[in-house]
Amino acid sequence: MQRLALDDAFSVAPQIQPEDVAELAAAGIRTLICNRPDGEAADQPDTQAIAQAAHEHGIVFVHQPVLSGAIDASDVAAFGAVLAKHAGPVLAFCRSGTRSATLWALAQASTRSPEEILAATARAGFDLSALRPRLLAAGRSSGRGEPTYDVVVVGGGAAGLATCASLLKRRQGLSICVVEPASEHYYQPGWTMVGAGVFTQERTVRPMARLIPDCIAWERSAAAAFEPEQDRVLLANGGSLRYRVLVMAPGLKLDWDAIPGLRETLGRNGVTSNYRFDLAPYTWELVRGLHRGRALFTQPPMPIKCAGAPQKAMYLSADHWLRGGRLDGIEIQYHTAGAAIFGVEAYVPALLEYVERYRADLNFGSTLVAIDGPARTATFARTDGSGQRIEETRDFDMIHVCPPQTAPDFVRSSPLAGASGWIDVDPVTLRHARYANVFALGDVSAAPNAKTAAAARKQAPVVAENALACLDDKPLLAAYDGYGSCPLTVERGKIVLAEFGYGGKLLPSFPSWLIDGRRPSRLAWHLKSEALPSLYWNAMLKGREWLCAPGRRAIEQTV
Repeated sequence: MQRLALDDAFSVAPQIQPEDVAELAAAGIRTLICNRPDGEAADQPDTQAIAQAAHEHGIVFVHQPVLSGAIDASDVAAFGAVLAKHAGPVLAFCRSGTRSATLWALAQASTRSPEEILAATARAGFDLSALRPRLLAAGRSSGRGEPTYDVVVVGGGAAGLATCASLLKRRQGLSICVVEPASEHYYQPGWTMVGAGVFTQERTVRPMARLIPDCIAWERSAAAAFEPEQDRVLLANGGSLRYRVLVMAPGLKLDWDAIPGLRETLGRNGVTSNYRFDLAPYTWELVRGLHRGRALFTQPPMPIKCAGAPQKAMYLSADHWLRGGRLDGIEIQYHTAGAAIFGVEAYVPALLEYVERYRADLNFGSTLVAIDGPARTATFARTDGSGQRIEETRDFDMIHVCPPQTAPDFVRSSPLAGASGWIDVDPVTLRHARYANVFALGDVSAAPNAKTAAAARKQAPVVAENALACLDDKPLLAAYDGYGSCPLTVERGKIVLAEFGYGGKLLPSFPSWLIDGRRPSRLAWHLKSEALPSLYWNAMLKGREWLCAPGRRAIEQTV
């Protein structure tokens, strides 16, 4: 059994067995704390058996179960009370020891410096550096010197700023703070067009300071942790904020490191991605420069931001090669982890017509798992009919990569996260499943809608109305129907305008005689290339809610 000392009177261990208790008693342990819930794993020993063994050896046994990644202030207070009440030496255990070490670290914050605490846990083999903001905040006198706002919005992207605008439209004088470290704001839907030479890079970026109204406080730090029971946001700079309502809109994490070899070769060796502002121009450079060879396009497992974006890059590239008379010399392969070209069946026939036009080879259930830029090879994994994993390596002259995507680390490790790591919300009201004064929208939400800017545009007024209802202690009446839009740029000058909601229900914004989203449309192209950028900057981010009024829940649903 491995015991890891954090100080003279306290140590932690991975899961112990009943037969280990005699050894602990011989070593002088007087109090044993189990921080693991029963039934967490099939091979987990019975807690009562360990408690019985402790009793037989004269050791005090305390069962204080906590969930991994969801330790809150009440857990820390309870742990501290146990340490204060029972004699040491103390040993605490969980599956790996990390939860117990985290509880100890946070319980020490009022009497020890963060440096001392983190050094002690590091010596024992635990990297708890992500706790620094919580340690700093816990070390201060509780609640003193913390600014408090009616609404704190975490994230200054499309969802966050649109929500701020919708709140102010409904209630001037509301005290709002935006937590956002970035100095620039990006119109990310435009990066597909940059990668096709339609937009300039500069058209998709503006200074953040120009977009946040003067009446809104701007905290130029990243959020680091959350204490929802205390209505507190902990900041990476060591500060903290309090709120009456919290709106979570920090977006998602593009996990470039999940594919070995990818990060170090991005932007060279023919490896590009329209998912990054600085790389979209390189996509266009590669497309213009390719005359013969193999071009690969990849899509990872869902969920991802704008599920149509990986194939948009393929269509626009292929269209350029077709118009230039080069397509016969270029082999196009599309590798997707999914089982279909698009998740809503109504739009698939039109897309497959373009797949056939461009003679693209579709590879379903094929996931990029490694890349060697200098060798220009990509490795894909798939599962065969017998359930066996098969890896295949493909040469390439150009590869457009869509990286795997997760919720941000500070969200996944917080009490706000659900089992999937995304923020757990009611899909209609967008209110948190457990915390009544917390809402989430945009890419970070676990609601089963497409992660698109169009979804955020429809969600923002819903969150604004429901957040105000929460402040006023009234029922939440605004309803979100899952709307998302994916303008699939199938060629330069034509778009399949996919608009749909929960369950794949079609939710067109225009009559079919004007734009039939199931067929490629020139008008839809003009909508994306000319109208939507202006709508984004001048309407969505300014509270002008054209075609996105919230739906309404029935009164009886709120009783």
